Amino acid sequence: MDYFIAGYPAKLIREKLCLTDAQVDAALSYIEAHQSEVEAEYQQVLQIAEDNRQYWEERNRKHFAHLAATPPKPGQEAIRSKLQAWKDRLESKV
Repeated sequence: MDYFIAGYPAKLIREKLCLTDAQVDAALSYIEAHQSEVEAEYQQVLQIAEDNRQYWEERNRKHFAHLAATPPKPGQEAIRSKLQAWKDRLESKV
């Protein structure tokens, strides 16, 4: 649905989802014929996904805070330094 909303051509949708031309044509025809129903169900799916994300984020918040507060094990300084350098490079590209 995201590709349809973004206006992707059928050929690109087919390639991204590894579908046949017939499958893409059938899906796009269905979406166009039932757009309001499909959009309503799509919004429900997005809401469920957001609810799940919030649930797991809250559930894991204490665990991640504990992990962040745990001091590194001795002997891991070199690998932690490499990881930090890698993270710094990724963040500088944003």
